[in-house]
Amino acid sequence: MNIFSRILFCLSLLCIVTAQAQLAVTVSPPKIVGQKAIVQLKMKNNLTNKVESARAVCFLLDEQGQMVGQSTKWVIGQNKTGLDPKGETTFNFVITSPQPFTTTNLTAKVSFSRLVLDGDKLADVRQNVSINDEGARGAPTTP
Repeated sequence: MNIFSRILFCLSLLCIVTAQAQLAVTVSPPKIVGQKAIVQLKMKNNLTNKVESARAVCFLLDEQGQMVGQSTKWVIGQNKTGLDPKGETTFNFVITSPQPFTTTNLTAKVSFSRLVLDGDKLADVRQNVSINDEGARGAPTTP
C-alpha cells in the first residue's frame, strides 16, 4: 500500500467517525391548525459532550418558496435542562399568523445559529449539527 492510499484510508476513517459525532435533528412536516403551524424537531445528542443550549430558527415557506412565517427559539437549554450525550428530546416550533394560512402545503426549513456545549464551549453548528427533513411538505390538518 503506497503512502497516498494510506492517507486516503485514514481520511475516510476520520470522516466516518466525525459524521457520527453531532447533534442529529429530524424536522417533521408542519401541521397546520387554524392560524398556527406546528413544526416538531426530534434531536439526539451524538456528541461526547453535554449540549447546554442550542438556538434555532424555523422558516415556514409556501409552495412558491415565499416565507409566510418564522420563529427563533432556544430549542435546548436556557430555562430548560441541557441534553446529555446519547440523550434525545423534542421541541415544537409554534408559528402563528395574523390570518389563517392560505395554503396547507407548507415547508419548514430549520437552521441552527448557536450550539453551546458543557463548560460554555461554543461548537461550530455547520460541523456539529445534522438536519434531516422527515417530509418535504406539510399535510393538511384539521383542528
